[in-house]
This record gives sequence, structure tokens and C-alpha cells, in this order.
Amino acid sequence: MTTRDDLALANRLADAAGAAIRPFFRARYDLEIKADKSPVTEADRAAEAAIRAILEKERPNDGIIGEEYGSVRTDAERVWILDPIDGTRSFIAGRPIFGTLIALTQAGWPTIGIIDQPIAQERWAGMSGQPTTFNGKPVRTRACKALEGAGIATTSPHLFAEGDVAHYMALVGAVSGGSPRQGPVYGGDCYNYGLLASGFLDIVIESGLQSYDFAALVPVVEGAGGLMCDWNGEPLTADSEGHVLALGDPARLEDVLEAIHGAGDGHDHGHHHDH
Repeated sequence: MTTRDDLALANRLADAAGAAIRPFFRARYDLEIKADKSPVTEADRAAEAAIRAILEKERPNDGIIGEEYGSVRTDAERVWILDPIDGTRSFIAGRPIFGTLIALTQAGWPTIGIIDQPIAQERWAGMSGQPTTFNGKPVRTRACKALEGAGIATTSPHLFAEGDVAHYMALVGAVSGGSPRQGPVYGGDCYNYGLLASGFLDIVIESGLQSYDFAALVPVVEGAGGLMCDWNGEPLTADSEGHVLALGDPARLEDVLEAIHGAGDGHDHGHHHDH
């Protein structure tokens, strides 16, 4: 059972991560580039270490999966999934649109999710069966009557695998109606999903995400009335390939899937089924 005690703990974990991150923001120091070519900073490591210290003391039987310090007890019923800084490039550039992601999964399903922006001190919190909150007040996604003119965001088109670009561009074309002024918002990482939950964006599309990139987003988006799925409309699980869609208005799902899969190269993402 996920309880309010778990949510209170998740909030304390976010507090601890934020306290670890803030001294490093817009400070000058040497960067390290990981084997996968992604950047990592002292702030990433300090934040995850702060979270893990609390979990090891207060939830010693729970599993932990973290981006920086690996996995322990992953066969546990309850597993915490951590991304101390989602959006490290924004963090390095001094842009306060990165976030700390904290998820609690039970039997593989995300039941609690936190998106925390520690500089602006903005926090979205989602929990199964409860409305999503932003800084303690409930938020809702907005209705989206048609695909054309919808607010769409992605972190960067350069992060899409080559075979995914045509599908992404097909969706952009359907949303923009060919007008660059209705094109995507770029940058933002997890912050975009919080904005979608609060009703300021309609669609977020990403490819190549890991479980620690999306587990925390699911309770936040869905608790605000939105939908998260893969590019075939299937629920996101630990086995998902990393093709992620978030919709503020679930009524637009068929339109979005039709646009994505109308790109014409026949490439399928996992398995496709007729709705």
C-alpha cells in the first residue's frame, strides 16, 4: 500500500536533494562526461547521495534504482526510482528548468511521483488515487479540442534515434499546420511534464528515455487528468523502449497516434494494435 507517509517521505527526499543541488547552481566547476556521453556534475551525485542516505535509514527493505549510483534490492515489492537532475544540460547552462525526479513503484507500477525544481522551488506531486498538486494546490490539465494548434514540447530533436525522426516530424506537422509559429517548445526535460499537468502544454513527446526518466512523471500527469503511454498507446512499464508520450487531454490519443504512425516508413515501436 502506498500511504500518505510515503508521500511525505518523497517530499522530504526532494527537500534533501534540493538542498544538495542549490549550492552548485550557476557555480563554475569541471564537468565530467559519462560513458554514454551525457554530462554529470557534483550536484547530481550530491543530490542522489542525500536521497539514498535517507532511504537506507528509513526504508531499508525497499529497492532503489538511481541514475548515478546504480541499483539495490530491485526484486523488492517497493522500489524507489531516482533521477537527481533530469536536464543536466539545462542545469549546466544555468537554466532553472531541470528537475529532481523521485518515484515509488509497487510491483513495477509507479504509485508516487515528484517533479521538483529546486531553484524556482516548484514541486509537482502525484500519488495514485489522488489529484496531482503543484506546491500543495491541486492542478488539472487543459482540454485540447484539436491537434492543430496544440502546445507541443520535446527536449531536443537531436535526442531522437534516426528512425524516430520522421514520426516526430509528422506529429509536429499535424500540430503546426505547417506554420513555424505553432511549432514545438524545445528544452525542458521533466519540467515540460509538470507544465502539461498544470494545463500549459498539450503534448510532450520523447524517445530514448530510461525508467528513471519517466517513472515519476506518470503519477503526476495522470493524477492531473492527463495520459502517459508509449508511441503505440500502451502503458509505460520498466520494459518500455523509451518512446514516451504525455497528453493533457486523453481524447486526443487516437489523433496523435495516427499522426505518428502516418509517417510512412512502416517502422513500428514495439507492437501496434488496432484500437
